[in-house]
Amino acid sequence: MTRLVIVVEKASDWSSYYPSVDVMSAMDYLREPVGGDDERTHVINLCRSYKYLGTGYYVSLLAEARGHKVMPSVRTVNDLRRRSLYGVDIDDLNQKLTHFLPAGGRDTIDFGILVYFGETAYPALQDLARQVFESFPCPLLRIEFERDRVWQVSAIKPVGLQTLDDAQEDAFAEELDRFSKKLWRKPRARKLYRYDIAMLVDPAEQMPPSNKKALKAFIAAGKELGIEVDPIGKNDYQRLAEYDGLFIRETTASDNHTYRFAHRAEKEGMVVIDDPTSILRCTNKIFLNDLMVSRKLAVPRTEILYRDDAKGTRDVIAKLGFPLVLKIPDGSFSRGVVKVEDEAALAQAASSLFQHSALLLAQEYVYTEFDWRIGVLNREPLYACKYYMSRGHWQIYNHGAKGTAKSGGFETIAVSEAPAEVVKLALKATQSIGDGLYGVDLKQVGNKPVVIEVNDNPSIDAGVEDAHLGDELYLRVMQEFLRRMERKRQGVAG
Repeated sequence: MTRLVIVVEKASDWSSYYPSVDVMSAMDYLREPVGGDDERTHVINLCRSYKYLGTGYYVSLLAEARGHKVMPSVRTVNDLRRRSLYGVDIDDLNQKLTHFLPAGGRDTIDFGILVYFGETAYPALQDLARQVFESFPCPLLRIEFERDRVWQVSAIKPVGLQTLDDAQEDAFAEELDRFSKKLWRKPRARKLYRYDIAMLVDPAEQMPPSNKKALKAFIAAGKELGIEVDPIGKNDYQRLAEYDGLFIRETTASDNHTYRFAHRAEKEGMVVIDDPTSILRCTNKIFLNDLMVSRKLAVPRTEILYRDDAKGTRDVIAKLGFPLVLKIPDGSFSRGVVKVEDEAALAQAASSLFQHSALLLAQEYVYTEFDWRIGVLNREPLYACKYYMSRGHWQIYNHGAKGTAKSGGFETIAVSEAPAEVVKLALKATQSIGDGLYGVDLKQVGNKPVVIEVNDNPSIDAGVEDAHLGDELYLRVMQEFLRRMERKRQGVAG
């Protein structure tokens, strides 16, 4: 059974709201622990202040000591006090404000919004509000902005109920009701499973790493091992702590919610695939190329192009010749990759790609009929595929003008049937990245394979990557989760 407890500092702070048995005073909560061993308790701390060693601070502190799930946590309270910390955490958000807030006007020098459980009355700032809430889970926040040539977040502050006017009280009550119903009053049915894994997916993603049939296969494999695999979405950030593991099955990037989910899960001590370190290392091709070269692993000849560096571009042409391939560092599924045949085409393509990145990769063009993909899990080969080039195109994926994409054929074989030198190089490529789930793309000319890239979030589609192993592929992935969760329970590293 799960119980919700709403803690207020003074009874008058709740007088505007409907009476509820879930509400209790801070002093009552501090004096009398709520819930027994068989009762999961979730606390919303609505004290007037979370000042260090104040009443609100002690409510969160003792809630954690009692094993209660509390919002805000002591960690959040401390983070909100440290301006240098939240300045770093929201650095990527500041750039968005110039699109939402006016660029001039004396009456807009300062501006602030209230955020109720991640929701705000300003639709244009909703994404920002949710991201701030994900970084600092607190029931009621005020985000303040200031303009010094450009708009910036100047402060993030917790707010007390007693400061709200009538309209704000109504808005808060509505979001409190929605939030508590969504997360706590209707908790997930925790069946007789040993462990629970959150599987992050995006049903609207056009080219997800796993199709619907594969996702169902992961769920079935987990069930066979006594693991409940629960699909969640990007709006379920606050539910992460309910789980023992996180399995990311949507395309990852270091600047979106997938990385925030991975980072949060890792901080919660959960088993995470893809882990945040792997995301950072694999989603930037410039980092990967340097890593492979430093490990003396075979890669196509590669140079870096810098924006507004005409001499450097001429040097690259002299070293690589034509044709060559230009790549943005964070492209996926063949997007942001352009083949150029001459200097004019290079200038045009570079001008377009430099709008997305200050650095580009220029790589020698290596023609093959297909690319190898070796799936690797915990430093062991998992599957082997050949991905053939799209018909009449030089890449596996041919992205049409209307956003459509066509791909070539595939052939999935036993790992033992793949060339030994290809598998060996794939394993070496992942050794310096981590022990997670990876897909290593390689080309082979004669007997010489070269690493093209390492994917932290490799495709596992029903009917493609599982064509040889079938259900065994999904079972192996879930068995790795089980192994890691068992070791964490036993207090063993690795």
